[in-house]
This record gives sequence, C-alpha cells and structure tokens, in this order.
Amino acid sequence: MSTRHSVLFLCTGNSARSQMAEALLREEAGDRFESYSAGLEPRPIWPETIQVMNEIGIDLEGQRPKSLSEFLGRVPIRYAIIVCSDAESKCPRVWPFGAAILSWPFEDPAAFEGSEQSRLEKFRDVRDQIRERIQTWIREVPDV
Repeated sequence: MSTRHSVLFLCTGNSARSQMAEALLREEAGDRFESYSAGLEPRPIWPETIQVMNEIGIDLEGQRPKSLSEFLGRVPIRYAIIVCSDAESKCPRVWPFGAAILSWPFEDPAAFEGSEQSRLEKFRDVRDQIRERIQTWIREVPDV
C-alpha cells in the first residue's frame, strides 16, 4: 500500500502563488500527494487568485491563509517547495522530518502594478507557470 507524501508550498503571504500551487497539485496528483500551503506572514487570499483559479475550473473554497507554524512539528512534510525568493531567504534552513526543500521562485503577481486587466493577465501567467512546473515535477518524482 502506497502512502501519499505531504507537500507544503511556502510563500511569504500565502495569498497567491502558494495557494495556486496547493490547489494545482491537488488537482493534478491528489492521488499521490497531500497538498498544503503556508506563509511566513499570512495575508488574505487575493481576489485575483480566486478568479484565475476559477477560470480553469479549480475552486479555492475551503482554502485559507495559513502560517508556517501550523505545520512545523505537526505535519510530516516530505517536500517543502518554496515559491518565492523572499520566503526562501527567511525560511528555516533545517526542516524537521528530513523534508526535501525545493526552490521554485515565481514572480509575485500581487506586486504587479497596472490596470485590472493587466493584473489579471499577470496572475494568469504565474498560475500557468506554476501548473507547468508542477506537471513536470510530478512526472519526475518517483511514485510514492
């Protein structure tokens, strides 16, 4: 019987990139991985995050901003995937439970300034980059 490994996507605010990654991994390989996300300084999920995920048929209902402290010492994380460079610089260097720490920095769509339409395009671009990276990774990582 195979066990699903836990994957934690980590970002600064847990309001865009890590939320997208959590939902995308659940959608792409929820049978293989238990997907979570957290932030070092959690902030409310951006409306654009919810909108661009809905556009591809993924509802973020039930997801909420979570702090890294909810997971440290509580959930045996196998893969900690840091999706922003700011979080990477502040992240604990020694992760409990011997997790593999991966760095996948993506541009912060929430920091993009422009019209409502151009902001949505930035969120879509980042969403698509995250989806592509997850699809590649799940093909590479051994079955659990």
